[in-house]
Amino acid sequence: MKKIAFFLSILLFMGIVSVTAQTRNITGTVISEEDGLGIPGVSVSVKGTTIGTITNIEGEYQLPVPNEANILIFSFVGMKTIEKTIEGSVINVTLTPNVIGVDEVVVTALGISKEKKSLGYASTSVGGDEFSEAEVSNPMSALQGKVAGVDISSAPGPGATQNVIIRGTSSFGNNQPLYVVDGVPITNSQVTTGSALNNNVDFGSGINAINPDDIENMTVLKGAAATALYGSRAANGVILIKTKSGSNTGDKLRVSYDGSISILNVGRIPERQDMFGQG
Repeated sequence: MKKIAFFLSILLFMGIVSVTAQTRNITGTVISEEDGLGIPGVSVSVKGTTIGTITNIEGEYQLPVPNEANILIFSFVGMKTIEKTIEGSVINVTLTPNVIGVDEVVVTALGISKEKKSLGYASTSVGGDEFSEAEVSNPMSALQGKVAGVDISSAPGPGATQNVIIRGTSSFGNNQPLYVVDGVPITNSQVTTGSALNNNVDFGSGINAINPDDIENMTVLKGAAATALYGSRAANGVILIKTKSGSNTGDKLRVSYDGSISILNVGRIPERQDMFGQG
């Protein structure tokens, strides 16, 4: 019996040594990028397995990892989940905040920012990147086809006035919405030249003076509830435009260039006679 017990003890010891040899112990600390302090409760797991642990109050962790494992996953609420390749026995990680729901915040009347889901009326916001990518001279051209219920028709010629109607024609005469740029209403009247006897030249309207590349975002407010704070001038809806502001980009100088060109053919040239004179 003693020999059998001794033999079983040897087998058990060899099994423990074998299991220990198949794993390696990984340690490290998880800190926050904002303050450099350890983050407690961070989930540390081996990718593709159920092996994992959490960090202690100091942000430290200790995890036995199989030798064949290659990647550790670090995740925490409010932080970006990152993956680290296992190299060595000590892996320190810095987590960065994860901004959630920024696109769901819209600017409403008078520059007030609200969560989109809390609004009781329809509003659609378009980011400035879509205006830059469109390569147009008129910001309303970039808005075409991106907002439901907004009809945009263009007059012939470069830089000409565009007719914008929100939710259809509501009355005779002017059905243009109110344009508000950085909280200031602008006059969007058409600028023309010529006379009743000759063809007028359309030089566009006030909205044409805004560079599409300077727009950070544009919000379209529809209906009486959305435009009540702007009064009767907003009876046909409001288009809120927020322009870009300067930001610190570090010590390096950054230069960006963006250009476009439009070519149009003359449809008809008036004929002139030079055979007869007056008298």
